[in-house]
Amino acid sequence: MDPVGNLRNDIEVALHRQNLTAWQRTFLTDIHARLERSGGQARLSDKQWQKIFEILGRQNNVIALPPAVGSSYRYRPPATKSLRPHFGRAARRLKWRLRNVAIGFLVVGVVAVGQQAFEFGRGQFQSAPVTMLASQTQEFTVTDGDTVHVVGEAAGTRLVGFNTPEKFSPQCEYERQQGERASARLRELVAHGSGRLTKVACACASGTEGTKKCNHGRYCGTLLVDGKDVGSILISEGLAVPFVCGRTSCPPTPRPWCKG
Repeated sequence: MDPVGNLRNDIEVALHRQNLTAWQRTFLTDIHARLERSGGQARLSDKQWQKIFEILGRQNNVIALPPAVGSSYRYRPPATKSLRPHFGRAARRLKWRLRNVAIGFLVVGVVAVGQQAFEFGRGQFQSAPVTMLASQTQEFTVTDGDTVHVVGEAAGTRLVGFNTPEKFSPQCEYERQQGERASARLRELVAHGSGRLTKVACACASGTEGTKKCNHGRYCGTLLVDGKDVGSILISEGLAVPFVCGRTSCPPTPRPWCKG
């Protein structure tokens, strides 16, 4: 949750800093998007809070989290000395060990099945594009002019084929202003048109897709509104520039807004 009511503002201020790593910037952007969607009521883990305050430079903050369900103390009467023969205790120890062995085999089996299901699902994802409709039941939120965040996914989706001005880490005030305009324009297009978001393969080295080495861990996709690519619309309106990558790499990101 947003404990002081202005965590989102603190994150936006931090995103304007130039000394953030790519991972820190992506992490704060994802947290900001979650808080935006939930109106500041998103539940974050202890580790996420720790990373947020570490990046914001507020490492001494103490967070009062609600106690975990089922963690309340229960009174247990003192154990009485057992008068059973020694072989009874040995049998109980053997039973306990056999139970732990069985649980261990069960856990290993579940992990193996889960890994196979993950590999199968990833193969399915790579072989067939996933299409999501931007209907009245909004399926994603707009992070900036060229990035959206699909509800329920941990990472954002970078739209390919164009680049818009940065509003979180601009090189000058004019770029920040243009970045805000590009974000507002993309939200307007999605809200008033029939949109379709399609995941595509990122221009990364083989085996790196889905990791931080590929597009900072984000997905890649195209977004059509009323059948027209939003990148073409933003480019025609002066809010974006073309940015075309190869199969496994991209050229330097174009950022012409602060030149001249």
